[in-house]
Parts: sequence; structure tokens; C-alpha cells
Amino acid sequence: MELVRVVSHNTHKRMVACLQGQIGTDAEKRHKKLPLTSLSQAMQDGGNQLGEESLIGKMMEMCGDAENRLASELMQHEMNIEKEILDPLNQLAELDIPNILKQRRQLAKLVLDYDSARARWLQATKSIISGTNTQSLTAKADSLKEEVDEAMNKMELCKDQLSADMYNFFSKEADYARYYVMLLEAQADYHRKSLTLLESVLPTIQAQQDSWTEKPAFGTALDEHLKRSSREIALPIEACVMMLLETGMKEEGLFRIAAGASKLKKLKAALDCSTSQLEEFYSDPHAVAGALKSYLRELPEPLMTYQLYDEWIQASNVSDPDKRLQALWVTCDQLPKNNKANFRYLIKFLAKLAQESDINKMTPSNIAIVLGPNLLWAKTEGSLAEMAAATSVHVVTIIEPIIQHADWFFPEGRGHKALNIYSANKLMDHNPRRGNTVPRKQHASPAFQPPLPPVEAAGSAGGQLMAELLLQQPAQVGLGLESCQPGLALGMAALAAAQQLLAQQTEEIR
Repeated sequence: MELVRVVSHNTHKRMVACLQGQIGTDAEKRHKKLPLTSLSQAMQDGGNQLGEESLIGKMMEMCGDAENRLASELMQHEMNIEKEILDPLNQLAELDIPNILKQRRQLAKLVLDYDSARARWLQATKSIISGTNTQSLTAKADSLKEEVDEAMNKMELCKDQLSADMYNFFSKEADYARYYVMLLEAQADYHRKSLTLLESVLPTIQAQQDSWTEKPAFGTALDEHLKRSSREIALPIEACVMMLLETGMKEEGLFRIAAGASKLKKLKAALDCSTSQLEEFYSDPHAVAGALKSYLRELPEPLMTYQLYDEWIQASNVSDPDKRLQALWVTCDQLPKNNKANFRYLIKFLAKLAQESDINKMTPSNIAIVLGPNLLWAKTEGSLAEMAAATSVHVVTIIEPIIQHADWFFPEGRGHKALNIYSANKLMDHNPRRGNTVPRKQHASPAFQPPLPPVEAAGSAGGQLMAELLLQQPAQVGLGLESCQPGLALGMAALAAAQQLLAQQTEEIR
């Protein structure tokens, strides 16, 4: 019994220590004293000070309200623990068992009293046998006999009461043990209610956070960045291209010469927070080029995608130049919509950059060497440098011809404006030059005469006719889409004629 009392007392003491509220107080006072309530108040006060225009302030206010609701759940939980578990345990350890132990001590005392009275009575009885004054001794023995009987009655009554109390205790042992199970059940119920509360408020809080457009672009998946910023071209790509179009096209070694680390870090941070204060970076095109490379390199998945990695490599291994171009075009056409739009935008810019290679020394080959590894790498373990080294040889043979024949891979058409017009109209929140007094320099799209893609035909006549018809078209250098319409129509007519001739020859062979 003493051992049960000790362990019950210690457990009660540790349970009380686990409570965060003040035991024995009313609900309101207990709630105010909870650490969670203090945290909630501090967060809500901070949110009010920062205001709803600050994402930190908005999140502190919303999360502070959630913490306050959690504090209410905790207060109810602790009050339930106190009523259903702590009070009964305290009753057991401090009253019920001590009363039983007290009766046991009382019984031990009554047993001693009985033994003492009986010993005196036996002594008096012996004295009667050996003594002379028998009448006096007999009276004394009778008196002692009454004391013995009275002591025995008291002892038996105490013994019966103790037995009843102990039987009662052991009959309730299952109830006492149940307190510890009830503790776990109460904790499970509290955590379930807390989880339900959090699950009800988290979607709203996360939606509020996700709706905040000012989020870092570097290191964020392309689709996620485009979706939350409502853009078609990634902000770092478009902003860097626009700055380079104005001040970097004739910069020698662009993308090859490293920029200052502090300037590059500052530009990346400025682009991450979507600031329009980019004037200072126009004078450092190498920092702008470095930021563009860094953005491409930090994408979770390369712009040219992991999924098409094998297809790109296979296309680059085709020995025939014309068939290699055709294989690259087929692979390029499989890019996801957002990847293809951004890849097209970047390639168009790189083609413009290569037009100034006499000055900037950045030929399509050089561009492919320094920028290609940031556009495509294998999905393998290892550092980015190791992955880039393993892929660089293939990447050069992929990127170089795409830059050389950019207009063949990405012809200007409906929905694809010229690079400079597209940039000027779509660069959200970026007006690098304050005011509109200085007009932008117009950059005409380059027009190459790419080699004809091979025509797979049953006979040589069809292929020759197709080639002759297409070769008759003059190179449309520096012209817009409207001026290209006649040549485009004739080319389509040539294609139709070649297909008809091929069908006839195939029928004859059969």
C-alpha cells in the first residue's frame, strides 16, 4: 500500500509539472497564463505593426490567431486532465491510501493493548492459585478479564474495518489503473482536435502565402514561377535579355568572362524581389549575363528537361548534318509549352548575340560551350560541375546548330512576336529606364538560310523537286512576318506538290 501511494504521488507531481496553465484557477485566468497565449499575442501585435502590406505581417497575424485557438484547446485539455485524472490520483495518494495505512497503525496499537491486557490477566489468574487472599485476587482477575475482552473487541472492530477498506481498494484497482489510460486518451483527443484545427486554417494561410507574387525566382521550378507571376517568359530571363540587348551585344566575352561576385549577388537578389530599380546593372553586362546563367543553372530541372535528355543526346549523335538538324527539331518540338517558349526566347536572343561575333567574339560555338551546360544536364548524382562536364560535349553539338538556325527552329509566326517587341511589351514591373524619353533600339531578328531538312522519298525525283522549289526562295533578311507571306505560301505549295509526286511514285512501285 505504501508503494502504491509513493508511485501515485510521484506521478501526480510529474503530471502537474507537465501542465502549462496554473492549476486550480478558472478557465479565463488559466488561458491568459498559457505560453501559447503569450506567443499568440506577440505574433498578432507584430502583425498589426507590420501591416497587411507586408507578407510577414500578414502571416504573423493569421498564424497568431491560429496559435490563440490552439491555446484554447490546450486550456480545455488541461482542465479536463485536472478534473478526470489529477484530482482522483491526488485523492488516492493523499487520502484513501493514507487512511488505510493509518488504520493499520491503529490496529497494530490495539493488538499491543490486547496483548498487554491479556498478559496482566494471566498473571492475576496465577496469583489466585498460589495466593492466600483469593477473594481479592479473584476480583482483580475479573476486572482484568473485562479489559481483555474490551481490548479484543476494539481490535476486532479495527481489523474488520481495515479488511473492508483494503478489500474495497483492491476491488477498485482496475479503476485506479484506468486513470493512466484516460491520460493517453485525453492526449489523443487533444492532439486530434489540434490537428483538425490546424488542417482547417492551413489551406487559407497557405493560399494567402501562395497568392503573394513577390517570391524568389532563382531555384524555383519554371512552371511554378510562371504560374504565380502570370508570365510567359521567366522574369530573370526576360529582364537579363532586355538589359543585354541594350548594352551587352558588343561586349567581348559575354557569358564567358565572370562577373564580380558581389555585383552578381546583388542583381540576383534584385530580380528575386521583382524590383524595377535595375539601372545600375546596365553598365555591367557581365553581371547580367552571369545572373542569366545562374538562373538557368539553379533551375530544379534544366530548361531542356530531364525527360528529353536521351532524345537530345541521340539527336546530337546523328552523323548526317541535315538529319541531325531534323532530329533536333523533332526533339525541340516535344518540349513542354513553357519550356519551349522560354527556350525559343533565349535562342532568339543568342542568335542575335552571335550576329555580333566579329566584335564580341561569341560565335554560336563559343556560346554553346559556355552556356550549353546550363541548359541541359543529366539527372544523375554528383555536383553540377561533374554533370555539366559529362554532358558538355553533346550539349555543344546540340546548342550550336540551334543558334545557327534559330529562325528555322523557331520561325516567326502567329503568337510569336519579334524578340524586341515581345520583351518591351511583356516585361512585367520592369522599366529599366525611368521615363519614356529615350526610344529603345530596334533589333531585327536574324534571318539565316538553314540547310534543307532531308526529304524521305521513294525516288530521287520527288526529293529533287522539293529541293529545287524551296531553293528558289530568296533569303528574307531583316523582314517581318508580313513580307514573308509570299515565300511562305510558295514553300507550302512546293511541299504539297512534292507530297503528291511522292504518292504517285509510291503507287507505281507497288
